[in-house]
Amino acid sequence: MNFTLFDWTAVIAYLAITLVLGLYFRGRSSKSVDDYFVSGRNVSWWLAGTSMVATTFAADTPLVVTGLVYTQGIAGNWLWWAFLLSGMMTVFLFARLWRRSGLLTDVQFAEMRYSGKPAAFLRGFRAVYLGLLMNCLILGWVTKAMTSIVATTLGVSDHRALAICVLFLIPFTGLYVALGGLWGVLWTDLFQFALKMSIVIGVAWYAVSAAGGMRSLLHKLAEMRAAAGPSAGDAAAFFPDFSRPWSQEGLWLLPVLTFVVYIGVQWWAFWYPGAEPGGGGYIAQRIFSAKDERNGLLSVLWFNIAHYALRPWPWILTALAAIVLYPHLEHPETGYMLVVSQHVPPALRGIVVAGFMAAFMSTIATQLNWGASYLVSDFYRRFIKRDADDKHYVMMSRVSTVLLVIASALVSVLLADIRSGWQAVLEVGAGTGGVYLLRWYWWRINAWSEISAMATALVMTIFLRWAAPFSGSSTVVFAKTALTTSAVTTLVWLIVTYATKPEPEQVLLKFYRDVRPQITGWQPIAQLAPEIPATRDLGRNLLSWVLGCAMVYLALFGLGHVLLGPMWQGLLLLVLAAACAFALYTNIIRSGWGGEGEQLKMAAKPGVAGIARV
Repeated sequence: MNFTLFDWTAVIAYLAITLVLGLYFRGRSSKSVDDYFVSGRNVSWWLAGTSMVATTFAADTPLVVTGLVYTQGIAGNWLWWAFLLSGMMTVFLFARLWRRSGLLTDVQFAEMRYSGKPAAFLRGFRAVYLGLLMNCLILGWVTKAMTSIVATTLGVSDHRALAICVLFLIPFTGLYVALGGLWGVLWTDLFQFALKMSIVIGVAWYAVSAAGGMRSLLHKLAEMRAAAGPSAGDAAAFFPDFSRPWSQEGLWLLPVLTFVVYIGVQWWAFWYPGAEPGGGGYIAQRIFSAKDERNGLLSVLWFNIAHYALRPWPWILTALAAIVLYPHLEHPETGYMLVVSQHVPPALRGIVVAGFMAAFMSTIATQLNWGASYLVSDFYRRFIKRDADDKHYVMMSRVSTVLLVIASALVSVLLADIRSGWQAVLEVGAGTGGVYLLRWYWWRINAWSEISAMATALVMTIFLRWAAPFSGSSTVVFAKTALTTSAVTTLVWLIVTYATKPEPEQVLLKFYRDVRPQITGWQPIAQLAPEIPATRDLGRNLLSWVLGCAMVYLALFGLGHVLLGPMWQGLLLLVLAAACAFALYTNIIRSGWGGEGEQLKMAAKPGVAGIARV
């Protein structure tokens, strides 16, 4: 596509706004490490939550969703829809605990919950492993996707598109992140999210129009299914075909075995950025930045509603249109950009490119800030230079950001494709999630539990890729690999937990006083601190979890039926979603936003001496 003066003006205006925001927040981010990485812990829920949504809306996301729908139908999205169960659990079972911990990064948790050399090793290892290795892998696949977008929109070769991303877009993002810290990231995320949502809604409109409208689109999909024969599924179905054998796969079919792994295992057993069991990563960072526990809980709740219920349908509609407009694509992910290049009016090309740049840069910005926080706070400051002032650590944070820019550029050159990055991250994290959930609720978990889980998952991933013992389609092989790795990893870390000593009593007691977890799994420690009001809100929080999941899934499928039909089913599901929302609101109000108010009332009663800081 040839760019006009108007197109270049739109792109330049977008870049100027992001740079101005970085410069504006430079002063606020330079005061201390807390200001640079967690915005002085003074962020409102709506800003923190929107930033989470913007971060997970990367340049690769519309492309990957298009690939999933093109090959497995709408049901293919259960690859990431299943993570709602983990995300909503973070809202009601972990967000308050993270905010109450007072940490700067989630990696610091290792030396808060555990002790000695194993805890120090775990903290340093996770800082480098997540902040550098995994972070650069994520940055690499996002850059790979943006390379494809730039090549298509500007009509240049992949090498030139990669050069534009590596030599301009990533360094520019690193510049405003280094200047503005998390404050700059949060406000640019807000601007970028509004821009890119407007763009993808517009793209969906033009895609459906190009297919002849919604009725014509659905009619053509039905004709294509009939022509494909009995091996084809319904591309517009929200669930897999449960009447098919588990191992069978065909056009627009998600294997039932794979669906069972997604909904039954993946959400709690797999570590994945943005959907970590128990929270973590940049989700925890946003919770740390919140004003208080209530804002922390609400930020993650808003993130899950927007991420799963509001955001997917523009991508899905475009993907369905791509099936009709471009049948038999060798690389299905390219369908999205073909729609953009051939059916979006030329007058909007510059705005579309700016929207994709926003999607790319919002993710890059968070990954750079988050990764630098690990490298500086949890590695450099902890193990290399412990006695410097805040100005020195802020400077090193900016240096680390630049180093991450360089490293991520190298990874993007070496990475084969976008999907290989997704699968590698999922496989390496298989089976570790159980530890991350239980470490808050069971006193017996120790540092060796986490170390053994991470090591076993990594070894099993390498072994299964080398041995290749499973057969079937790629999705079936992934399901079998995930089940095997999760089972072995879980068994190993449980054995290691019981075979090693528990953490010292004084460490567990301090953690219990500071965080005040559910008493059920901490009875031996709670008996040593009778002055701390016992937390007994697990049942109420689990009810909130069930209501929250029901609310979001009903809203997701309700909106889907409103768009695809039948309309009455959509409206009914939305009414049920509203009923769940009312019940959820009532439940969390009664529990003082997840137990905080109830505990404070108990602490205020005569005869109750002392309570840890809120």
